[in-house]
Amino acid sequence: MKYARLTKEQFETLHQEFINFLATQSITGNEWTALKKNKPKVAELELDVFSDLVWEGALNQAKFLENVSPKLLFLFKLDETEISLISLKVLDEAKDITTKEGYAWLQQNYTSDEVEFFTATKTYTEDRNLDAFKLIQQGAVITKGQLFEFFKNIVG
Repeated sequence: MKYARLTKEQFETLHQEFINFLATQSITGNEWTALKKNKPKVAELELDVFSDLVWEGALNQAKFLENVSPKLLFLFKLDETEISLISLKVLDEAKDITTKEGYAWLQQNYTSDEVEFFTATKTYTEDRNLDAFKLIQQGAVITKGQLFEFFKNIVG
């Protein structure tokens, strides 16, 4: 397995897609039920293959990631050959940008001395999607990139 198995909730959301996937494997509903009962390891393998396909599709489409913690905001842009980072660090110990109030404060004060910016660019290791997935495992989420583009115009 290249990525991670989808959660039960994700499988429920993708129920129809999973049925279609099983159909491409020539597995009917009754056969799937029998497979789970009689050959659970084979059924597990099918779940893993489907999960990897879903992750691969999502990661192929991903262009931006964001990871927010109480004092740090990491904004990533996923280009073809490299990943760009814009990071903001809040120096005021009393602020928590994961809260509504803290985020509102950041929106008003991002140019103050209480906020530090850092930028970097890194070439992917070998696999763009795997590098992106590792960031997701660390708490990043796929976004449309509005924050990255906003701060890109500020940091140059």
